[in-house]
Order: sequence, then C-alpha cells, then structure tokens
Amino acid sequence: MDIFWTTIANYNSETWLYQVIILLIGFILTTLLIKKPSKKMDIAMKLYLAGVFTWISLVYYDHYCAPRGYSNILTFFWILIAGTWVWDAIKGYTTFAKNEKYNTLGYLLMIMPFIYPLLSMARGLTFPAMTSPLLPCSVTTFTIGLLLLRSQKVNMFIVLFLCHWSLIGLTKTYFYNIPEDFLLVAASIPAIYLFFKEYFLQDLHKDTKPNAKYINLLLMAVCLGIGIVLTVTLIGQVVNNQILYY
Repeated sequence: MDIFWTTIANYNSETWLYQVIILLIGFILTTLLIKKPSKKMDIAMKLYLAGVFTWISLVYYDHYCAPRGYSNILTFFWILIAGTWVWDAIKGYTTFAKNEKYNTLGYLLMIMPFIYPLLSMARGLTFPAMTSPLLPCSVTTFTIGLLLLRSQKVNMFIVLFLCHWSLIGLTKTYFYNIPEDFLLVAASIPAIYLFFKEYFLQDLHKDTKPNAKYINLLLMAVCLGIGIVLTVTLIGQVVNNQILYY
C-alpha cells in the first residue's frame, strides 16, 4: 500500500508540469476536433492518443511504477494500445465524426479525468498522493468518452482493450480503497453494450480483414491472457502482503 501511493506521489510531484502541458494540448486538439473536424484532425488526435498511451506506458509504469510487482506487464499493455493508435492513424479505420446518440455519456466520460482529483480531495487526499488527470484510469475514461461521442466507426481492438482494463480496475477499488475507480467500472459497462450494439447494427463486423471470427478469437485470447496473468500475479502479491498494483 505504501509503495502504491508513493509511486503515485513521486509521479505527480515530478511530472506535474509535463502533465499540464499534455492536458493543454489535449484540450486544444479535442476542441478543434469537435468544432472543426477533418481528416487532419483525425490523424492529429490519434497520434496524440498514441503519445499519451506511450507516456503512461514508459513514464508512469516503466519508470515510476518499477518498484511495483508487475509494471512490466502493464508497460506492454499500454504500449500495445499506443501502437494500435499509430496503426489506426496510418490506416484511417476509426473515423471521428459527429455522433449525437450518446452525447451525455460521452461528455461525462471526457470530463471524468478532472472529476477524479476532486473526488480524491473530497476524501481528504492531498497533492501529490492523489489521483490526477493523467493516470491510467483517467486516460481510459476520456478515450472511451471520445470514442462514444465522436466515432461512427471504431477500432474494436482498442475498445475491448480499454473496457477490459476498466473491468480489471475493479480490483483496485477494494484492495486500495479507491472509490473513484467505481466511476470507471460503472461507465465501462454501458460503453461495452453501446459499442457492440453499434458494431452489429451497422454490420461493421463484416468489414474486417482478416475474417471477423479470427479477429474476435484474437481479441478474446489477448484479453483472457492478460486477465489471467494479472489475476494470478495479484493473488500472489496479496498472499505475500505486497500488493503494488494501480
């Protein structure tokens, strides 16, 4: 528990200025994407997300969370999604376009990174040992919200990874007493339903190469594998009273 909050405190105290800069860039890009959508803005937002996911992977997990039990697994998890965003920027599969079906949930999730710190302060936590807008769960909620709000066609590989991460995050609410993460889990459940509803209603599952059944098998295998590894490692650390996961 001490190492868990110490790594967060070190991360926030030593990178807060970089976090502010990254958030400002994200605010500008998101505003432009909503106000003046274009193919160039699509690419810019995807590359920005790739950069943010790389930041979480290399800076947060690989560097600051190195003392934790299995930061290397999470480093790989997040760099894989970052690479997927780069691939999507090149191929243009995910399309950011106006989609007013889920405005309320979409905007709510997009502002969630700024609600996390407020909830931490309401619980009596103080900077730097508190949640911040550029932590994994905050980034996940923002990304899910953006995809719900602006995407008419999404990369389901990214969606399943994010939603899988959200459900894994449920363990932290118990082990580390982080009620803020209930927001992430609660939001991911309707998000999963809505993404798959759109996926099948629009017959997007037919527009895939290779065949959709092989992609689905790949997604299930990857998510199942990560889930098993994380669960086994988490149980092992609980037994040893050295739970170090965020």
